[in-house]
Amino acid sequence: MIYTELTKKAMRIAFDAHFGQTDRGGTPYICHPLHVADQMPDERTTAAAILHDVLEDTDVTVEDLRREEIPEEVIRIVEILTRDRRISYASYIDRIIESGNTDALLVKQADIRHNMDESRTESGTLPRSLKHRYEEAIVRVEAALKEETALHVVNE
Repeated sequence: MIYTELTKKAMRIAFDAHFGQTDRGGTPYICHPLHVADQMPDERTTAAAILHDVLEDTDVTVEDLRREEIPEEVIRIVEILTRDRRISYASYIDRIIESGNTDALLVKQADIRHNMDESRTESGTLPRSLKHRYEEAIVRVEAALKEETALHVVNE
């Protein structure tokens, strides 16, 4: 994990926002964004990973993040990663991929990988439909990451 003023601020926001929430296995929910953040290569993606579920799963708003002086580029990543429950999961993944935002793709890759960890569930297994959804999504996100990385190299 990268510890900076920004990532510590993100942690305080996420700890407060996710207070009392638990995951499928009964673990405090904050462990999930911290695990995802631990996979990130820099301050910006670490902060975004820590905050990646606050807009979707808590009462925190974009305005709250701005009031806390979270940089706009971090807020943009979090917005890209925030799922509108009115659209399908596949459409949500499409939207992330279509954003072309490599940072959002990196966070989503780590997020999906952690969501696929069956040891996080009480039963030790994910429902087949959920496992299939994550397997399809990770293939698509990783392919998009490879494509974005190749485009970045070509354009340098």
